[in-house]
Amino acid sequence: MGDGLLRTVPSNVVQSIRAFRVVDLQAEAMRLGQHFLYAHCAQAGTRQQVLAAIAESFHVPKHFGKNYEALEECLTSLFFKAGTQPGFLVVLEQLPNTPKFDKEARENLLDVFRDAADYWGEKKIPFRVFFSFQTAATLPLL
Repeated sequence: MGDGLLRTVPSNVVQSIRAFRVVDLQAEAMRLGQHFLYAHCAQAGTRQQVLAAIAESFHVPKHFGKNYEALEECLTSLFFKAGTQPGFLVVLEQLPNTPKFDKEARENLLDVFRDAADYWGEKKIPFRVFFSFQTAATLPLL
């Protein structure tokens, strides 16, 4: 990987965005010639809304079923069938922290991305996912 921004980040991982900035991750994906997939989920409050935001942002097919199994299929076999892949850098920003999208729902969603990272890892294709959660300061006013 050399001296790039991601030199200390494993090639198949799901982790907090922490000190990385989205714009820098996007530039690094371009430098590496990898797909940059970005979803901003701050307006979502439920699992269905989060999945809809991801589906729209990632431009997945209309028949996407808005469930975790369908998302995993899109992230793995659908992308695999599309041809040779150079790698993926995914950012899930502002995942909600609401009663209808609680810690368990967030972990279930991240498990889908972990499974996709494992899938691509077996094929020696980088698949890095960075995520952030909403904090009290970023929650929308009701």
